[in-house]
Amino acid sequence: MKNNDSIIAKQQDFFFSEATKTIAFRIKMLKQLKATLKKNENLLYKAIEGDFGKSKFETYETELSMVFAEINLACKSLKKWASKKVVATNLPNMPGMSYILPEPLGTVLVIGAWNYPYQLSLVPCVAAIAAGNTVVLKPSELPAKTSAAMAELINANFEPRFFTVIEGGQKETTALLKQKWDKIFFTGSTKVGQIIYKAAAENLTPVCLELGGKSPVFVMEDADIEMTAKRLVWAKFLNAGQTCVAPDYILVEQSVEQKLLIAIKKHIDKFFGDKTETAENYVQIINEANYLRLQKLIDKNKI
Repeated sequence: MKNNDSIIAKQQDFFFSEATKTIAFRIKMLKQLKATLKKNENLLYKAIEGDFGKSKFETYETELSMVFAEINLACKSLKKWASKKVVATNLPNMPGMSYILPEPLGTVLVIGAWNYPYQLSLVPCVAAIAAGNTVVLKPSELPAKTSAAMAELINANFEPRFFTVIEGGQKETTALLKQKWDKIFFTGSTKVGQIIYKAAAENLTPVCLELGGKSPVFVMEDADIEMTAKRLVWAKFLNAGQTCVAPDYILVEQSVEQKLLIAIKKHIDKFFGDKTETAENYVQIINEANYLRLQKLIDKNKI
């Protein structure tokens, strides 16, 4: 990790040079990131297909389009976001003037998630760059091909003292968490989130955690059952269900329970059924361990 320690020290030095603070620099870097991703879209599609079997359409819809939208929004709004905002001054501080001046924090560590490896890794980086920080991205090691693709593109097109990707697993992440960061952003499990929060507390580092949870769906008897079933099937089967806000379970009024089950089955058959093109584009489970875990959840007598 000595080389990585050097990269982090150089990022801190670069931040204190105040080169990242100008609006022009931030927008330039954001546009450079967008241009890099656009130029290498086929590489990104190929990598994620190797990890998930995910189609170009679904990759663009659920991953890259969201990254591009965040970059466009930041470039359009950055001047306003970073501007000084005058606020009211209370009596004890008269005749002074009060205002809020947004300032970057410093060096940011982004730890990405495996289920949407481009979106959940790069969108936080866009925010950090827009705010005027330097960034170290540690993608999830589970989708190894997408991690390698991001490392290849970003490390070849950005100075490591400003924006870099460090690959690795638990060992590398643990070493990174021993460093002094000015902000840590993590998307993933509650268990790992607790470890990250504990490590960050050693240096009083602010942390943003986006953790897993359960997403119930309530279906009342006056609902449009056909539309509800259609939307449920789309949301649950997107990315093969590997989505943090995918519907986990349904609470339905008994009077429409059977009607809903019939409608869900109909839409599953309609969307997927025996269509060859659907089978070829359907996303696969990330690895064998998760595949076996999911199998154990299924009561085959009820299928």
